[in-house]
Amino acid sequence: MVHIQIDPFISSVVPKLKLGLITYHDIVISDSPQMLKGRLQFFQETLKVELESKDLSEFKGIAEWREVFKAFHISPSKYRPSVESLYRRIKKGDSLPLVHSAVDLNTFFSLQYEIPFGIYDLDLIDGNISLRLGRQHEAYEGINGRENSLEGKLITSDLQGPFGSPIVDSLRTSVTPTTTNAVHILYLRPSMTKEEAEQLVKAVAKMFTQIHGGNASSDII
Repeated sequence: MVHIQIDPFISSVVPKLKLGLITYHDIVISDSPQMLKGRLQFFQETLKVELESKDLSEFKGIAEWREVFKAFHISPSKYRPSVESLYRRIKKGDSLPLVHSAVDLNTFFSLQYEIPFGIYDLDLIDGNISLRLGRQHEAYEGINGRENSLEGKLITSDLQGPFGSPIVDSLRTSVTPTTTNAVHILYLRPSMTKEEAEQLVKAVAKMFTQIHGGNASSDII
């Protein structure tokens, strides 16, 4: 199982920051089953109605991650947590694109639990993972099709450098239909207890393996 650590500086600024880590082996990624497509569509429609009368700041997960960004002097209006970006697209009336079962389920989880999620091809990750702040000149090509500057941003990094973030992930470690081993990183709400976090992580792992097969191991950091 791959290991992840939180940089001491991160913990000193937000002592209750937690990550959920799930490692999957022998999974099969394909077009999303109709059940998942239906649930994702229904969830978007429900949220769109809710967002007509509810401000984004009223969603606990979004509010907490805005505060985390502010703690690190990351402007939450310029660089938004990925979950907030999803909610904003739905509020505008834009449907979220279907990609494949792993990405679509990742989107569903993020909407459901109101937190950023990252899923990566485990075989493309080099060594253990650290959560830290991006350094000067660090950047990567993101799944948004742009070169993303990472200086001062929260990032996940391996021996080759940054590959993920609660803002936007890189292309380098993105999952595809050929991925058979993957790692899920859950950017949990700092206010969650360890027991709540464990329940959430187990629920995510169970649903993911129900759709993709394989086996999962998990941890809270």
